[in-house]
Amino acid sequence: MPARDCAIRLDRLARRFGSNEAVRGISLEIRCGELYGLLGPNGAGKTTTLSMLATLLAPSGGDAELLGHSLRREPHAVRRLVGLVPQEPSLYPGLSGAGNVRFFGRLYGLRGPALRHACRRVLELVGLSERAGERTSRYSGGMKRRLNLACGLVHAPRILLLDEPTAGVDPQSRDQLLKVIRGLSRAGTTVVYTTHYMEEAQQLCERLAILDHGRIIAEGTLSELLDMVGPDRRPPVYERNLEDVFLHLTGRALRDG
Repeated sequence: MPARDCAIRLDRLARRFGSNEAVRGISLEIRCGELYGLLGPNGAGKTTTLSMLATLLAPSGGDAELLGHSLRREPHAVRRLVGLVPQEPSLYPGLSGAGNVRFFGRLYGLRGPALRHACRRVLELVGLSERAGERTSRYSGGMKRRLNLACGLVHAPRILLLDEPTAGVDPQSRDQLLKVIRGLSRAGTTVVYTTHYMEEAQQLCERLAILDHGRIIAEGTLSELLDMVGPDRRPPVYERNLEDVFLHLTGRALRDG
């Protein structure tokens, strides 16, 4: 892939915690403006990979380039390009919704009119303008998820990392979140998306990678992944979906950790 078309390039990226190899030298390329799914069972290495790309964890091996900036050599440059929306909402319950967004905006160097404009923009985007003055402790789970996304978007990142952004939310909040994510991708933001909802990934993502035990075991478009469940297997091809591929590749044993 030409460098100008590549937003994220992982080159044998690895992370070890003591003797545990959480991510085992993965390599992949994600195009500019692509909505890319990163799937896997619990403990597969998805969150660790996103944490490295967001510069929260230093790699134990390999490297990654985000819009031409090395994760190892230029972490500060990478940090300005990336917005991370973590799996557990990272919010301050004593602050209002707007107060939370302002706090994260200041961390990215926004001040004055630029900060006020950015706060209004992202709160409107996630449908929280009318509740922006309320304390976050009074927000529902779905509202907190939407606010979590707003905090990750306040500095207008060119790359957005989403870790289970719709987990446990009501249908209305999920619909709003997915609309926002699709809109961001169409506008040119590169999105890396982890989820356990196979139907959601199937509908959203242009390409997907499946991780297991810290390695990429499959990558491609939905059509390419569906071809991995061969014609000699059940269900028939016209009934297959991403969940069939996922279970075929990762097995049906429970993963509780």
